[in-house]
Amino acid sequence: MRAVAVMALGLALSASACGSNDAASTAQAEPTPGSLEALWKRPGEDVALVMGTSDYAPGPVRVSFLLLTNRARPVERPTARLWLSLALDQAPFLTSTARLEDVGKGQRLYVADLDVPGPGKYWLLAEPVGGSPIQGVGNVVVSERTKTPAIGDRAFPSKTPTLADAPAEKLTTRNPPDTELLRVSVADALARKEPFVVAFATPKFCESRTCGPVVDVVDAVRRRTPRVRFIHVEIYEGNNPALGTNRWVREWKLPTEPWVFLVGRDGRIEAKFEGAVSERELEAAVRRFLS
Repeated sequence: MRAVAVMALGLALSASACGSNDAASTAQAEPTPGSLEALWKRPGEDVALVMGTSDYAPGPVRVSFLLLTNRARPVERPTARLWLSLALDQAPFLTSTARLEDVGKGQRLYVADLDVPGPGKYWLLAEPVGGSPIQGVGNVVVSERTKTPAIGDRAFPSKTPTLADAPAEKLTTRNPPDTELLRVSVADALARKEPFVVAFATPKFCESRTCGPVVDVVDAVRRRTPRVRFIHVEIYEGNNPALGTNRWVREWKLPTEPWVFLVGRDGRIEAKFEGAVSERELEAAVRRFLS
């Protein structure tokens, strides 16, 4: 995520969690017993929680995040306990577990599936399991509706570029070019009533610690699920960040990148992933919704 990438290192170096400046100003000298703040103030190292997702609506949400020490080193224990609360001084209403997912090329993120009851600002506390106590706190801000197309919406019939329009080197920033992802446009796949996966991502310019090599992941899953069409769409006009986002990104109303959408034969969105995604996550979703 471009904005998150700029902030991540600074947050880590200051050893404050994403949103923890807010938290510090809200914190009380004596936390309310049983509150999220009381859990947060238990003995242990406070680390930065850097969100990898941001576009949420009420209901089931996929949340990803990094935990970074004050030396900007990721905390990578297999699981982390999570608590979600409406306020620091309130008791958590939801507990869950985040799992560490391999999103490719040695990058890992914590991922959790949560259920949020309505719009608002929620407080998230994460505590990796095992070893010395570590905790990070941040916010999950939920809107009434996602900025991006929602699950159940019809996919926009974008006439995304294919190898029939230009050489692969003009269509993708991946090296070597992902030619198998450039053969059919979104509009063509919808017209053919093919189930498909479309990834909006820019391999060359996606340098965030939370975006990951999404196109590599998509291409790997493509090879294992041959009955499903896979499509890659770049982010920038002429593959030049200085020119801004291209019309296909604007058609899909994507405020960040990368994004991956799964679209069924009926043209409706069955699932979606914001930011980095693991092969395990994506393949499981493809087999569940599109196979």
